Amino acid sequence: MNGIVKVFMPRAAYEDSLMHITFTDDAPVFDGSSLTVRFNACVDGEPVACEISAEALEDHFGADSPLEDVLISAFERGRARIRSVCAEALDQNGGESVILHSGLFRVEGMESDRRLKT
Repeated sequence: MNGIVKVFMPRAAYEDSLMHITFTDDAPVFDGSSLTVRFNACVDGEPVACEISAEALEDHFGADSPLEDVLISAFERGRARIRSVCAEALDQNGGESVILHSGLFRVEGMESDRRLKT
């Protein structure tokens, strides 16, 4: 070879991130006191608690009530987009916990076509 050494660097969880963001396959958990569904991310190997509001699940993922089973089903249907928006939010806030509200799914730059490692 010509003296050039190729070094393999693992890709970030999505293309624009400077952090390595992944999501666990743990089942999401309903929190009735805050009307959110909780799920977990890993940012640079550290666990980070994340949540999505019932309102966001109703507005964007087809939940027709704030009941636990309905919200969990909506989360499952929208899992890929929820993770994409969550990864963007985590990247913007330095990897701190996030609560995803309905408005985040309308913000430019929070597109659903980001590439994620799951």
